[in-house]
Amino acid sequence: MKRFAPILLAIGVLWGTASQALELEQRRTEAMLQRMCARCHAVGRTGASPNELAPPFRYLGENKIYDPDFTQRLQDGYSSIHRSMPTARFGRDDAEAVVSYLRAIQEPRRPK
Repeated sequence: MKRFAPILLAIGVLWGTASQALELEQRRTEAMLQRMCARCHAVGRTGASPNELAPPFRYLGENKIYDPDFTQRLQDGYSSIHRSMPTARFGRDDAEAVVSYLRAIQEPRRPK
């Protein structure tokens, strides 16, 4: 068992490093979405949207982020039918980070 200890330690360090990197990326993405979208949307795991017509991001999985073309639409310039929503355009890395973040915070919408 002693000869496996260094391997297990290395796996633990790599797992911890990957977990920290993911957490850092999600915090960076949440901050970016706060700057761009929080005027209308609740972008985190909790809270109501400032604009009652703008869904909290934690509910977007119901019809948006699991669409396979969503990442590409973020890169091309995502817009909505709502006149007050500006077009949001992301580079590839940021678009992928946004989708990853949105998937991480999803929860089912509670009935009213």
